[in-house]
Amino acid sequence: MEYYCAYQERCYKEVEEKLYSYAATVSEKEAVLTHLIEQNYINEERFAQSFVRGKHNYKFWGKNRIINELKYRNISSRIIEIALKEIPETTYLSNFHALAEKNWENSTERKGPKKNKKFVDFLLRKGYETHLIFEKLKELENN
Repeated sequence: MEYYCAYQERCYKEVEEKLYSYAATVSEKEAVLTHLIEQNYINEERFAQSFVRGKHNYKFWGKNRIINELKYRNISSRIIEIALKEIPETTYLSNFHALAEKNWENSTERKGPKKNKKFVDFLLRKGYETHLIFEKLKELENN
C-alpha cells in the first residue's frame, strides 16, 4: 500500500476502496490506514492541491467540477477552499477564455440557439460558472 500511495497522490477514500478490494478485515484496514497517515503517505490537503492543479492545468476543468469531484472523494470544505487557491485567478480566466473560444470556433453549427446550447452545455460540463459562460456567449455572438 505504501507503493500504491507513493506512486500517485491518493485520498483516504481511494486507499480505503483499494483495501476493500483486497478483502482485508476491518482491523487490518485500520492498521494499514493509520500507518499510511502517520508516515505521511496519505495527506488529504496535499492530495486536494495536486488534484486541483492537475485537473485545471491539463483537463481545463472549472471550479464547480473540481469541487464536486473533491466532495465525492469526501474531502472537507475547508481543504477544498485551501486547494482552490492553487489556481491563480488570471490563469483560471485565461484558460476559460481560451477553451471557450476554441469550442466556439470548432463548432460546426451555424450561429443560433443550437450552437449556443452546445457551447453552454460544454462549458457547464467542464465546471465553469454560469455568469462567466453567458458573458462569454454574449461577447462571441456579437463578433
